[in-house]
Amino acid sequence: MLSGMNNQVSTGAAVLSARNVYKSFLGGDGIQLDILLGIDLDLAPGERVAITGASGAGKSTLLHILGSLDRPSSGRILVEGNSVSESSDEELAEIRNRYVGFVFQFHHLLREFTALENVMMPALIAGVAISEARDRSRELLEEVGVIGRESHKPRQLSGGEQQRVAVARALVNKPPVLLADEPSGNLDTQTSQRLHDLIFGLREEHEFSMVLVTHNLDLARRADRVLVLREGRLELGTKG
Repeated sequence: MLSGMNNQVSTGAAVLSARNVYKSFLGGDGIQLDILLGIDLDLAPGERVAITGASGAGKSTLLHILGSLDRPSSGRILVEGNSVSESSDEELAEIRNRYVGFVFQFHHLLREFTALENVMMPALIAGVAISEARDRSRELLEEVGVIGRESHKPRQLSGGEQQRVAVARALVNKPPVLLADEPSGNLDTQTSQRLHDLIFGLREEHEFSMVLVTHNLDLARRADRVLVLREGRLELGTKG
C-alpha cells in the first residue's frame, strides 16, 4: 500500500469515491467562484458512469479531482477505500500512475517519442522493466489497432490513431479506473464512433471501471449510469 493511502474508511466495494467534495476558485475580480458544491460519488468495480452537463459546469474539474490531478477545496477522494486527500504531491503522482488511466480530448502525446515509447512511458515511470513495458505496450497497440504504426511519432499519425495510442498509454499499467474527458471531442463522427466502440470493447476485455465526461448523448447512453452536473451538484440523469 502506498504511504499516502493509509486512512482506511468504509465505502463498500467502491474503487473510487468522492465524499462531500467542494471546489472554488478566485476569479480575476477577486470574487469566489463555487464550482462543485458537495459532490458524493461511488464508482463500483467494472461500472461505467457518464457525466454530462452544460459547458462550464465543472465536469472536467470534477474529473481532475477524481483522478488526483487537482485537489478539492474541501472533502475527500478515496481510492479503493483509502483516503488520499492528505497525500503529498509525490504520493498523488504515484497513485495516479498506478490506479488511474486518463484519456483527454487532446491526446497529449509526447511529440519527440514514437507511439510505442509514448505507451511505455507510464510503465517505465512505475518501475516496470523495459522488456516487460515494451511487451505490454506492443500488445495494447495491437488491441487498439495501431500496431503497424508503433515506430511513428505523433505528427505522423491521424487524429484517430493518436487517440488510440493515448488509450493504450492510459491502460499500460492495468489501472482499475479509466477517466475519459471528452475522448472523441476532437474527432469526426465516424472516427468518434470507432473510438467509442474501442473503449467499451477494451472495458469488457480488461474489466476496468470508467468515468466518461461527455456532451455526446449516444456515448453517455452506453454507460451503466448517467449523471448530470448542474449548479455544482450531481443529479441522476436519464438514458432516454
